[in-house]
Amino acid sequence: MPARIIKNDNTLSNQIKARRTELGLTIEECANRADVGTKTWSRYEAGGSIRQDKYKGVCRALNWHAIPEQAESEEDGIRIDDYRKHEAWSSFLEGKYGERAALSFAIGSDLLYDKIDQDLEELAHLPMGTHIGQLSISWICDDLPQQFLMFYNYDFLYNMRCTLQRLIRCAKNGYSMQAHTVLEELILYLCVQETNFHIEIVGGIKGSNDEVDDYDSAEWLYDMVGDNDIVYYLFNDEYLEAGHSYHFSRWNERQFWMKEKEEELIRST
Repeated sequence: MPARIIKNDNTLSNQIKARRTELGLTIEECANRADVGTKTWSRYEAGGSIRQDKYKGVCRALNWHAIPEQAESEEDGIRIDDYRKHEAWSSFLEGKYGERAALSFAIGSDLLYDKIDQDLEELAHLPMGTHIGQLSISWICDDLPQQFLMFYNYDFLYNMRCTLQRLIRCAKNGYSMQAHTVLEELILYLCVQETNFHIEIVGGIKGSNDEVDDYDSAEWLYDMVGDNDIVYYLFNDEYLEAGHSYHFSRWNERQFWMKEKEEELIRST
């Protein structure tokens, strides 16, 4: 499993807390400066990952030019060949959308699986119906669409993990990775986001020519699903009424690319 987005060896979390104390700021004050919630900031001080769109906010809150661990690191990027034997390397994605697409799922699935497992472990000790917004520290709360926060309970996260496991099996066996449900589409999108930030942190991708390459696009995913509705409807402050294709109540409904799925089943028989 690749390292978390920011390695949790207590060094960075201690640096963040020490710097906040040095500046005489409370958690609430730092959270306001960084434009994040107090729970999110507490997660940073507990060793949690920092999303790409929050990175600059943390630096601003602590008057840092860059996060020290990142400024001092000598990461030399990710080598694609190191991931070709990964259990989630998809020959389907590689063949249709390129090796970067396969790399994106291989890395992102590990990172996302880790986040889901940590929240599941926390929820397992709490009353039935508790959602991740009620956790003192949630690793995945900020990554999911906020409109449906109160639905993200143990049952949902377990279903999410099972769906991710199914996609990993598809990748391992070279099966189609086409998303037929909103949840599958959402998981693929989150894998892309996890990978993009991870690659930015470690210095890019090294290909066969050993040159560091930029990787900051989800175009392969939008090509595969045929649109960018996942972003427009779920991450763009668009309020969704019950019955909408992307409403939480329909996340498990098989509603996309079903004709292609039928043709695939016919070919396999």
